[in-house]
This record gives sequence, structure tokens and C-alpha cells, in this order.
Amino acid sequence: VQLVESGGGLVQPGGSLRLSCAASGFTFSSYAMRWYRQAPGKEREWVAHINSAGGSTNYADSLKGRFTISRDNAKKTVYLQMNSLKFEDTAVYYCYTVRDGLETWGQGTQVTVSS
Repeated sequence: VQLVESGGGLVQPGGSLRLSCAASGFTFSSYAMRWYRQAPGKEREWVAHINSAGGSTNYADSLKGRFTISRDNAKKTVYLQMNSLKFEDTAVYYCYTVRDGLETWGQGTQVTVSS
């Protein structure tokens, strides 16, 4: 079982990035997926959730309207579209799933918002 994030980088305030998380080793279409992030010196926080079919999503209140989670079950990939990025969005972003009580985390991708 593996989750591999990509798409992070350096972006100016107000810019956009799309993160991807490629899954392997399990039946991706059967499980909900989440994104988390961890800023320097802070605890990891939940960002967004999407159900297995992709028809239901939830977001941290502070991120609603700027971030969009989606998935492509045929490609076994979950995405996080991030718009209107702010300095405080700087963090390592992780994708996550839990299957039958077993948690799996990706290695993370760094997003840095800086002018």
C-alpha cells in the first residue's frame, strides 16, 4: 500500500497549486481519502475529505472556498486544488486513508507561499 504526493512547490501569495496523490496496492475506489497539512512548529491538521465515489466532500472551515478536493478513481489519484494561496498555507501536505483500521500516510509534499 502506497500513497505518493506530488505537485508542491514555491508559489506567490494569491497563486494556485494542484497537488496529486497517487495510490497503489489497494482498491482505491472503495475508500475515502483525506488531505492533511503540517506547518512548521504546528500540529498536523485536517484539510479536506472525499468519500469513495467522490460525490461528498468536506473541508476545514478556514479553507472553504479556496481549496477543492477531487478524485479520479480510474487513475487511482486524489487531488487538492488550492487557490488564492496565503502565507499561512505554507506546510507539508499529506494524503491519508484508513482501511479496516489501518492508517496509511504519504510522504508529503512541501508547499511554500512566499513573495
